[in-house]
Amino acid sequence: MTQTAEALSTNARAAIVEALNQSVAETAVTTMLAQNFHWNVKGMAFGPLHELFQKIYEDHFVAQDDLAERIRALDAHAEGTLAGMLERSKVKEHDGHATDQEMIKTMQEAQETLAATLAGCGELAAEHGDTLTEDLCIARGQTHEKFAWFLRAHLA
Repeated sequence: MTQTAEALSTNARAAIVEALNQSVAETAVTTMLAQNFHWNVKGMAFGPLHELFQKIYEDHFVAQDDLAERIRALDAHAEGTLAGMLERSKVKEHDGHATDQEMIKTMQEAQETLAATLAGCGELAAEHGDTLTEDLCIARGQTHEKFAWFLRAHLA
């Protein structure tokens, strides 16, 4: 049964918000990771990688807002500190000193982590009948899986 945000139990809402804040944190860290790689990539594949990393960080910047706004729609606090996001995120910062192949692999792993985090958030939302959060997580997860595929194709 589909429930509105107001109909969710306090415990369900708290669990969903926690999963969404995890998703925001990992998206934010991956946004900066992509921008860092965009700035620092070099080599024979500079052009297409520079463009792909830009496409990723532009997509992720919008996604952070969509996820945080869903948290607010659930009448909860969207965590917004960089320190908190870095502490929470399973995706880690990178200093940008890497070969293009290392950048691709690092970004691929970040995309796969995000897809898994969002899949878990979507499953949790589905368990509690929160179809709006579930739908958002499914759409975002598909985007991250597509980016992971693009990156894997560069490594093939």
